[in-house]
Amino acid sequence: MKLFHVLTAKLPHKYAINAARLGDTRSLAWSNLGYWENTTDYKTACCQLADQLANAVQLTAKDQLIDVGCGQGASLQHWIENYHVQHISAVDIQANHIQQIRQQLPQLDHIQQGSFLDLNQLYLPEAFDVILCIDAAYHSDLNLFLNSVEPVLHAQGRLGFHYLVLSEKWQQLSVLQKQKYYYLLKAADVDLNHLGSLQMTRHQLEQHGFTKIESIDLTELVFGGFARFIASSDNHKMADLAQLKIQATAKLCNYLNQEGIIRYMQISAVKN
Repeated sequence: MKLFHVLTAKLPHKYAINAARLGDTRSLAWSNLGYWENTTDYKTACCQLADQLANAVQLTAKDQLIDVGCGQGASLQHWIENYHVQHISAVDIQANHIQQIRQQLPQLDHIQQGSFLDLNQLYLPEAFDVILCIDAAYHSDLNLFLNSVEPVLHAQGRLGFHYLVLSEKWQQLSVLQKQKYYYLLKAADVDLNHLGSLQMTRHQLEQHGFTKIESIDLTELVFGGFARFIASSDNHKMADLAQLKIQATAKLCNYLNQEGIIRYMQISAVKN
């Protein structure tokens, strides 16, 4: 769940969470907000968010896939077990995750610690048919993200990721209201200055040579679903730092979903 901001320097990394509090006690745990359609189970919701993205790019067993911002590794295991992908590479910024994944998924083609904004500076074995980035790209400038992923995709390669966009209601806000959103998003490690309308987002993709751009608004089933899940959780009375982090994220998700200014989008595209 990469919509968390660092609340204290004592935590190992600003994106690190206690997934067990959410219902995933495995060493290769999920770490996204989930797609909450017909489920109240965290692991199922996370699988569904991954499946939505995989279906958008028509992921197949024969694809050369790189999963960027792979988190604790549940998505990698999911591609292997449920999509039978034979050639998988992965990148994540958290060193402890990389070490754990290497031990448990030795069949991966390649896995490396690093930022998905620096893919062309990392040692990657070859170009890829598919790049997937689950619930993470919105923590970066979209232009920087596209600058990084475009060179390592084959021609006609497919890209799938999640991003935040501004709805039409944004222009109706006062300067003070916009400033409030700036600080709310900053607390979630999202820079409001990087966000634009859906039309602007599509234009950025086109400028980087992407076509067949498809976008689906997942706001209610992601933000709303996660907020409801946490509200009904038995852990809500706990008050340690790990739980406060989760609670703060749920409150932000609920606010964003109710106000409708910031939309959570699934985006897929094909490299021209």
